Amino acid sequence: MLRGLYTAASGMMAQQRRHDTVTNNIANLNTPGFKAMNQATRAFPDMLVSAMGGDNMRSKPIGRLTLGAFAEENMMSMIQGDLMLTNRPQDLALMADLLVDGAVFDASGKYVDENGNVTFQPQAFFTVQGPDGQQHYTRNGSFRTAEDGTLLTAEGYAVLGVNGQPIQVNISWDQVYVDEAGVLYDRALGEQLPGNPQLLITVVNNPNDLVRHGSGTFQYMGDPAGIRQMAEGDRIQVQQGYLERSNVDPGQSMVDLMAAMRLYEANQRMIQTIDTSLGKAVNEIGKIG
Repeated sequence: MLRGLYTAASGMMAQQRRHDTVTNNIANLNTPGFKAMNQATRAFPDMLVSAMGGDNMRSKPIGRLTLGAFAEENMMSMIQGDLMLTNRPQDLALMADLLVDGAVFDASGKYVDENGNVTFQPQAFFTVQGPDGQQHYTRNGSFRTAEDGTLLTAEGYAVLGVNGQPIQVNISWDQVYVDEAGVLYDRALGEQLPGNPQLLITVVNNPNDLVRHGSGTFQYMGDPAGIRQMAEGDRIQVQQGYLERSNVDPGQSMVDLMAAMRLYEANQRMIQTIDTSLGKAVNEIGKIG
């Protein structure tokens, strides 16, 4: 019975983690550029149970016993979100469909070859300067301008250009045109702005090497060779006057939320049943005789 208690308790904790993940996705349904998280649940290794004793004191196999489940990790879904027209010149969205030779990616952005090798679809991000002075990455292109003309995120992080310095303009953003490569032009003159500013678009080969850093930004924790600047020929476009919506599926999120609640309640009832049985064993069976 005690094993059953531990198994049911582990199931409750796994479903609580799943519930927290789904509710966080729902809370960010309207956050531009937000990428949904999907929880991966795994079972603890099974163990072989045997009965000991008998005339020859040999063990008799009973079968395999699972030790419950646990929330292994949260996997980030990098599916492209829909674009929303805002007509605001400081709103920028990224559209990316990067290819890898021989790889045909599924809806989750993953490809598994015949030998079982896994390849993830590279993803593109705006590059900003985080509060720690390091480069961070985001898909939330809802930017604003400081008094000195520096382009900032909603949280005040400077948006970086290809030279590694913050993007800064000396004219009103209503007069700034951003082309598909992220190059800034004077809309009236049709010429590049002084200094030839261009947004730094960073390509991450394996998006699973990114760690959420808060405020819609990510920090890269992988091999330095797995990250690079956007190159000519990459299937990446910057769209001015648009924002990328969250890629959270509200319908599926509600289904996942209800499933997590029902499974949590089922494990809870199992614990109550086992607790009642243990109570009878202690308080009633001990009185016999």
